[in-house]
Amino acid sequence: MPIKNDKESSKGSYLSDFVYGGIDGSVTTFAVVSGVVGASLSSSIVLILGFANLFADGFSMAVGNYLSTKSKKEYIEKIRKAEEVSIHSIPDEERTEIKEIFKEKGFSGGQLDEAVKIITSNKDVWVDTMMKDEFGLLEEKKSPIKGALVTFMAFNLIGFVPLLAYILSYLFPSLKEQTFLLSIIFTSCAFFIVGSVKGKIVDKKWYLSGLETLLIGGAAAAIAFLAGYFLKGLA
Repeated sequence: MPIKNDKESSKGSYLSDFVYGGIDGSVTTFAVVSGVVGASLSSSIVLILGFANLFADGFSMAVGNYLSTKSKKEYIEKIRKAEEVSIHSIPDEERTEIKEIFKEKGFSGGQLDEAVKIITSNKDVWVDTMMKDEFGLLEEKKSPIKGALVTFMAFNLIGFVPLLAYILSYLFPSLKEQTFLLSIIFTSCAFFIVGSVKGKIVDKKWYLSGLETLLIGGAAAAIAFLAGYFLKGLA
């Protein structure tokens, strides 16, 4: 099985940020659209609330991604520094831990001694091995800022799709009667496409992942529509 290098791994992480940001953007924006339509409010309200959701929720999600990635990196760096100190101050104990790790992997006798000797002869490899096998941690290569930007852009780009029909209805008044229907069609396509890409990332059948995302997005929209419908008397 091919081994991914750091650059390939980070690209995969950014793709995941794009997909999940896009899914969240399309789901929440279409929920806003559905809620406003359910409440029988005007198209201008759809656009006002829709764009407010795009920028505010997109920013919130990006900040959450940034803080989460940054915290993870800081935690991993903290554990790594502690391991480096332990290897320097109590090398025999740390060498024994490496021996136990490889014994559990099936090494024994001279093969085990040779593996321990090779691993502990290189400080970086030694620390990497302890991080992965003792703590289950891998160094986070993704930039918190880049991840946040990708999430924000994806949220706004894909989240704009439910609003596209309303923009078109202003440019082409003949579409006004079909605006919500067009929004449903555009958004359903976005749900399915982004869900299909997600399926590729998580190694799931693309059409099942696309259908799953479509159903989840549709359910969220239906709930918002019904909420708007039953609460429209308050408007």
